[in-house]
Amino acid sequence: MSRPVVGIVSNNHLINDQYAVHAAGAMNVWALATVSQVLPLIVPVDPNSTCIDQLMATCDGFFFPGGRPNVHPEEYGEEPTEAHGTFDRNRDRTTLPLIRACVARGQPIMGVCLGFQELNVAMGGTLYPEIRDLPGRDNHRMPPDGTLEEKFALRHEVTLTEGGPFHRVFGSHKVMTNTLHGQGIKTPGPRIVIDGHAPDGTPEAIYVADAPGFTLSVQWHPEWNADNDPVSRPLFEAFGEACRTWSARGLRKAG
Repeated sequence: MSRPVVGIVSNNHLINDQYAVHAAGAMNVWALATVSQVLPLIVPVDPNSTCIDQLMATCDGFFFPGGRPNVHPEEYGEEPTEAHGTFDRNRDRTTLPLIRACVARGQPIMGVCLGFQELNVAMGGTLYPEIRDLPGRDNHRMPPDGTLEEKFALRHEVTLTEGGPFHRVFGSHKVMTNTLHGQGIKTPGPRIVIDGHAPDGTPEAIYVADAPGFTLSVQWHPEWNADNDPVSRPLFEAFGEACRTWSARGLRKAG
């Protein structure tokens, strides 16, 4: 049986500070292929060469990973400051309309870290430029030193809504996660449901209310150790099942 096709939104990188490439993290590719049991397909973030309608007709679902740049604050009506960091306007112009189109159609999507923030902005929400600068908030950024194991280590608990979709996926309303982000949700979009929080109140798990398809997205990085972690594995499995359902119904090319 052929696997459903999942588009992984890429990030722009420079090789030797000169040659631009569209790249996707190997951990994301591996988690989708191994745990979600889908066929990953890297999607260029270039609105001049990417047709959203054709993308949606090619893929059964989309994965929006983390990345170095942040969503440009103009996308949610604010002026950029030094605290907002760096931007990739091509990613903004690719992901935000793609997310809105998928939500409207019911095509499965999953956002991680930056992808989580993109889902909120696409649905009309806003972001804080730097969580650690807020009174009473913790530093959620990646530790600057250490091995990958140390940087992606579980660092805080996330409390989920009793009986909510994340509780049902994980089988628990409290889970341990890693944390490697600087920005976070300020105001949720009108249809964004915050279904999980860190101990300091930072939103960590969201979905779109009344969406006809899978929209579960998280602020942490579940792609790390996805086949063994008791939180990561069921999340990627649930996303894969949603993509298989979409594929089996023949909806990819029906729109």
